Amino acid sequence: MAAAMVSSAERAVLEEEFKWLLQEEVHAVLKQLQDILKEASHRFALPVGGSEGAAKQESFVLSVAGMDQVKGVLTLQGDALCQAIQDARNHVNQAIYLLMNRDVNYHFKTGSEVLKLMDAVMLQLSRARNRLTTPATLTLPEIASSGLTKMFSPALPPDILVNFYINLNKLCLTLYQLHVLQPSTTKNFKPAGGSILHNPGAMFEFGNQRYEVSHVHKMECVVPWLNDALVFFTVSLQLCQQLKDKISVFSSYWNYKPH
Repeated sequence: MAAAMVSSAERAVLEEEFKWLLQEEVHAVLKQLQDILKEASHRFALPVGGSEGAAKQESFVLSVAGMDQVKGVLTLQGDALCQAIQDARNHVNQAIYLLMNRDVNYHFKTGSEVLKLMDAVMLQLSRARNRLTTPATLTLPEIASSGLTKMFSPALPPDILVNFYINLNKLCLTLYQLHVLQPSTTKNFKPAGGSILHNPGAMFEFGNQRYEVSHVHKMECVVPWLNDALVFFTVSLQLCQQLKDKISVFSSYWNYKPH
């Protein structure tokens, strides 16, 4: 209906504006997205220091939510990072690759081509953001076999199990206190399934031994550079959507579908 109401002169003007959008503005947005996402990617890399390239330590003060009197200091060094961080960075780098695959001399011929590129970039950005906003669910045996408990120096007691995960802009540490179930008390044994946070009473079997969670302590702290990364993701997704909206507005004047 809109196409029928556009005069020849108006159509010519719209075609010139659309051509400018494809040749100039699209590349400007792609460059802006590249700059933002490169900054986001840098946030996921621990800086190195020293002449020998030794990894720089990062220390975090973790506390129980709402209880400032219960605190602990956690120092991460080298590649002792959560898998979610590496996964998020991989998705960001894939989005950067998609954007850099079209250099400044590349000529976009249709709006559909731009829309497909934006959809592909937004998919990677959504996956990166989801890795930070949706912690993985793990069973207690998976946590026990992850080796996280062995990372601590000095070593943790054998009746302690720990798990790290990222939730939005926070680094979370969950500490599970365990007690061994004696053979005479395991008739009602029911192993717990996967969960982000297991509750007291959860049971599991590991190394031919059955355990029950007696106490759970969750500590967390805000990681500023994770907050920066989430902001970069949000801004980038908005830029992609704004460009898609502009393409769709022009496409509505023509008798072809934008996809």
